[in-house]
Amino acid sequence: MTKSKNDRSYIRKLLLIAIPMMVQNGISNFVNLLDNLMIGRVGTNSLSGVAIANQLIFVFYLVIFGATAGAGIFTAQYKGMDDNEGIRYTFRFKLVFNTIIAAVCVFVFAMLAPTLINLFLLGEGDPADAAETLKIGISYMRIILISLIPIGITQAYAGTLRDLGSTKVPMYASLCAIFVNLVGNWLLIYGKLGLPALGADGAAIATVISRFVELTILIVYTGKHSKMFPFIKGAFRNFTVPAGLVGKFILKSLPLMFNETMWSLGMTVINQSYSYRSLDAVAAMNIQSTIWNLMGVSFLAMGEAVGIMMGHILGSGELSEAKQKADQMRWFTVACGVFFAMLMAAISPFFPMLYNTSDQIKSLASGFILIAACTMPFVAYTHASYFIIRSGGNTLITVLFDSIYTWAIAVSAAFFMSRYTNLSVSWMLAIVNGLEVIKCLIAFFFVRSGMWIKNIVRK
Repeated sequence: MTKSKNDRSYIRKLLLIAIPMMVQNGISNFVNLLDNLMIGRVGTNSLSGVAIANQLIFVFYLVIFGATAGAGIFTAQYKGMDDNEGIRYTFRFKLVFNTIIAAVCVFVFAMLAPTLINLFLLGEGDPADAAETLKIGISYMRIILISLIPIGITQAYAGTLRDLGSTKVPMYASLCAIFVNLVGNWLLIYGKLGLPALGADGAAIATVISRFVELTILIVYTGKHSKMFPFIKGAFRNFTVPAGLVGKFILKSLPLMFNETMWSLGMTVINQSYSYRSLDAVAAMNIQSTIWNLMGVSFLAMGEAVGIMMGHILGSGELSEAKQKADQMRWFTVACGVFFAMLMAAISPFFPMLYNTSDQIKSLASGFILIAACTMPFVAYTHASYFIIRSGGNTLITVLFDSIYTWAIAVSAAFFMSRYTNLSVSWMLAIVNGLEVIKCLIAFFFVRSGMWIKNIVRK
């Protein structure tokens, strides 16, 4: 009976961390859906141009995520030890490291945006449409670059608060930013209340404004609630971090940065392989990914919450219970994935009808959504496993499990099928997504081995 109550206690703690993230991500993705529909009403070329630019910005998001996550492993375990000085060091490191990365990414994207976007426009289609899509994508990208450094600093704040188990504050900041973004889109895409109709550029301007709003809220709230977040006291007095800790943070951050960068680049190459077969696939994949992000909020948030919980458990020294708790939390995550997969499959014939695009693209998108729904429970399993493995700081296994697998199996399959077979893009997507089953088997053995069960902050 005691064991059962203890198990329920962990699930309750897991939900307390995960639910605010679900709400935040759910509303964010719902607004992204509305944004998508707004831009889609402007035309297919605008939809495709913004989708391609966002696919590239997605690489930046995951690079920042990896940089933050490396030090975040220590933050979660320091929380388990109630070590506020250690948390303060990780926060300072995230601020500096993220700002440097964001600045580098701004420079790279500013220089290479036309070349990178054009890689997605090599498939069959009207050259005039491709030229317009390229122009829209470049313009959208150059405005969005203004938001990259604020995003890096925001992730340092929000990531630290989440690692401490305080997920409500980032949620509130994100919700305010979402509201600003939604209103800004309505005003600037269509030119309401006397403002100019800027189309895709209007969407980019609204996004940039919303990012500054989110950052401002996090800075002000955290600073004014130093009793709740004691790490912020003296955090800006200097940016000193012991050299030994900097080395440890970098040793954890660089592999995770490499992993997130290579994984996101792998996803970009896979999507480029689909576009190589047909330009219609760009718009169809954008429709599919929009509903996937909305339906996947449960297991995505649960996976991250599992990683935070496991970090607290390992940091507090409860190593003997770690594997059992990991299994319970992982299967709970899969159950969320199954439920939303069924919902996604049910709406697959109807969702694309919301878009102002061709019947061919709508039909293609419906098939893509159904394929994604069938593989969602498997992705939920591997997603939770990834965060479990990462919680103990074993970043080498994380890289092997995630990005190396993606390039060796999924990217290779997509690239080969797009260049050397006559398979339709739907069959390509089904085969690539189906390879997730192999990753589930690898995840099972990695988590079961217990090689990830480590306390890395014990003095």
